[in-house]
Amino acid sequence: MERKKRVLFLCTGNSARSQMAEGLLRNLADNRFEVVSAGTNPKGLPPRTVEVMKEIGIDVSRQTSKDVKQFLQEKFDYVITVCDRARQQCPVFPGAEPIHWGFDDPAEAPAEKQLEAFRRVRNEIQQRLRLFLLSNQK
Repeated sequence: MERKKRVLFLCTGNSARSQMAEGLLRNLADNRFEVVSAGTNPKGLPPRTVEVMKEIGIDVSRQTSKDVKQFLQEKFDYVITVCDRARQQCPVFPGAEPIHWGFDDPAEAPAEKQLEAFRRVRNEIQQRLRLFLLSNQK
């Protein structure tokens, strides 16, 4: 059996973008990848993240915010930063291909536009992941 490729999604708070990416890749990749997410300064999982993922049939409510430090001794095939601050603070993971996808922080949107921002970012991440999967067929 072929080894699953390992992917780490990294963000500052590990609360929205990286959590969505983790849930989306698990859902889209049919178990071809081992996926985790972490943050340089983890904050917890906000209800909006859970809500917008549930809208598309993905349950991330059991995912937790994790500190990137707990993964420093692990090997990854890809380390994907999903925000600019995490990219600047990302530790080196030897052997991993570093990828950067800059997405807006939906939590920084005004309260009345937050749900819309979370949905937009979720959809942008989903689109980027579909391209990632196309380039990683086999």
